Amino acid sequence: MPSKLPRSAALAALLATPALPATAQEKLTLERVFASPDLSGPQPRALKLSPDGTLVTLLQPRADEKDRLDLWAVDTATGVQRMLVDSKKTGTGADLSEAEKMQRERDRSVAGSTGIATYDWAPDGKHILVPVDGDLYLAALDGTVARLTDTPEGELNGVVSPRGGYVSYVREGNVFVQPIGGQARQLTQGASDTISWGVAEFVAQEEMDRRTGYWWSPDDALIAVARVDEGPVGIVTRTAIGGEGTKVYQQRYPAAGTPNALVDLYVMKPDGTGQKKVDLGPDRDIYLARVDWSKDGRTLYVQRENRGQTRLDLLAVDPATGKAKIILTETAKSWINLSNNFTSLKDGSFLWWSEKTGHGHLYHVRGGRWTPLTSGDWEVRDIVGVDEAKGLVYFTANRETPLEQQLYAAPLAKAGPLRQLTRNGWWNDAVMDARATRIVVSRSNADQPRQVYLADTEGRQLQWLEENAVRGDHPYAPYLAAHAKTRFSTLKAADGTTLHARIMTPPLKPGQRYPVFMLHYGGPGGGRQVTNQWGAPIYQYLVSKGWIVFAIDNRGTPDRGKAFEDHIHRAMGTVEVDDQLKGVEWLKSQPYVDPHRIATYGWSYGGYMSLKLLEKAPGVFSAAIAGAPVTKWELYDTHYTERYLGKPQDKPSAYPASDAVDESVKIKDPLLLIHGMSDDNVVFDNATAIMAKMQGAGIPFEMMAYPGQTHRVGGPGISVHLWRTIEDFLDRHGTGPVEP
Repeated sequence: MPSKLPRSAALAALLATPALPATAQEKLTLERVFASPDLSGPQPRALKLSPDGTLVTLLQPRADEKDRLDLWAVDTATGVQRMLVDSKKTGTGADLSEAEKMQRERDRSVAGSTGIATYDWAPDGKHILVPVDGDLYLAALDGTVARLTDTPEGELNGVVSPRGGYVSYVREGNVFVQPIGGQARQLTQGASDTISWGVAEFVAQEEMDRRTGYWWSPDDALIAVARVDEGPVGIVTRTAIGGEGTKVYQQRYPAAGTPNALVDLYVMKPDGTGQKKVDLGPDRDIYLARVDWSKDGRTLYVQRENRGQTRLDLLAVDPATGKAKIILTETAKSWINLSNNFTSLKDGSFLWWSEKTGHGHLYHVRGGRWTPLTSGDWEVRDIVGVDEAKGLVYFTANRETPLEQQLYAAPLAKAGPLRQLTRNGWWNDAVMDARATRIVVSRSNADQPRQVYLADTEGRQLQWLEENAVRGDHPYAPYLAAHAKTRFSTLKAADGTTLHARIMTPPLKPGQRYPVFMLHYGGPGGGRQVTNQWGAPIYQYLVSKGWIVFAIDNRGTPDRGKAFEDHIHRAMGTVEVDDQLKGVEWLKSQPYVDPHRIATYGWSYGGYMSLKLLEKAPGVFSAAIAGAPVTKWELYDTHYTERYLGKPQDKPSAYPASDAVDESVKIKDPLLLIHGMSDDNVVFDNATAIMAKMQGAGIPFEMMAYPGQTHRVGGPGISVHLWRTIEDFLDRHGTGPVEP
């Protein structure tokens, strides 16, 4: 769904950092919050270990241009960093194709960025495939860069084949394969405005976390390629209104209840011959959820999901014939959550992730027999690595607390004792090399921006790759003494369910009451606000201005088990609204909170929540900001919306009660509506629908539209304008901080 704006026990790293003298402190400004370098310090992305484990590569924002990414390498023996590919020197400066812009928009980690967004190691460990400005380059470790493609059309989804014999990519909807040092060959034919090969369709990118549409076998002998026919998909006329003109796009957008793209899967040789169509079954109205190869390349595994998302089949496909058989099926009364944890093993068995117990756990599946490897009232997130020789699987999970994420190791053959490899008090992510011999841990907490270190398989820290200590010339050092601590607490929902909340306050003076800036996302599938992670500096700015910043994670949000999430099934706009209001009740009971100055803010699903809160509880909030809200779920896409609400045509339909447009005539409190005018995710029609309804009923509200901006409204100058607009709106409605 909708993009989400950003997420205290162990404070050792912070406490070890001496605070600067008061005279050295500076006051945060909006301009500094969004300027370069990033206040959070270095923010590496796309961390990977080289095939031989000697280098860690990453995408690093530039100090003078934090939205531009370059490719860097860190020596795992010495910790020495060096830039491998300078995106400004290597690139041509050409505009990205609309397809690549949309791909970046779908990938939240690089949305709004320029320069290098992805890269792929060659298996020889000596070269890296790097896309820059629509063309492909092959970078060597000595800093030399060779250009592989030079076309006006632009290449998508470039990768090096598993054995390193080929580079492959998609150009103008067809798949091309180019032997290293040879000439490119076009594998597929027939691409058009509605037909494409090798590219994930809109909902696969946006909602299913599937970024590609083709998959190499491990021996370079075959490629599985998806063919996507968007002919049945309805057209949204997206008017991309910019500051210097308007472009009109006829965007294929599968709104809830309307036809999806038709997806077929073929297997072929690297020269395009020997094409075999995979038998995906008689039902054409399905989702191609995941595609994986067995270790020996003799079996193609396909995860097929039904339109209602209540059934997920794992198919074993013979690539020589395309024939498929079902080897595993998951069913659910509500919906099935997808994962990226399928892992094939050398003996033909595989690892599988399932919520069949009510919580997401790992299973070793051999010949139809499931062996649970983890269990309990907690959630496994991602498999990080597998060491078959030692019989171990490494994964992230939240066994200790939903507020944090740790890395664990567990036996591969059967359930056994788990080893926790990271420290409590942090939110940890990790990557490993292919042989699972080393770990790169990326961690942060509410008081320490992200750090990266190299560890052995016991979790012992070998060296810092990016300590990011807030001292000396760190960008945040001048503001550290005024840093607002985050306090975590729990509240009870109406049914007794435990809800987690967090609060940041300015220095409290006896007898003084403070306004509240209440954050929420609230939707299923992502966007949790209450985690022990480093938060966006904008929230520190708000506290410095005199706001209390508060958030609560309601029922329906992820990482708490299926029953916690299922509260929202066929009931969007109900329990999540009730739980946010429970948070307001708690706030009003605090002696330092001004109950008449509680503003609420949300983006995307959170913007929808802002509307529902004003509609359900008039007079509770002094003002509300609804950023890029879904206002009519009939306007949002199939895979997300139907997962929770079914189809609009269902009898009875869950849509009328969940929509926010008709009830908007009940809004009595100040509302600021914000939307990017080129939003291709929550299309601008959502804004115009509620605008027209409120105007027709004579209901006042304020609106700020951003020409040229997509679902992510931001960037140089724009972010400052956005937040200054919000500040001004709140001040004018008497809900901002009172200057001392």
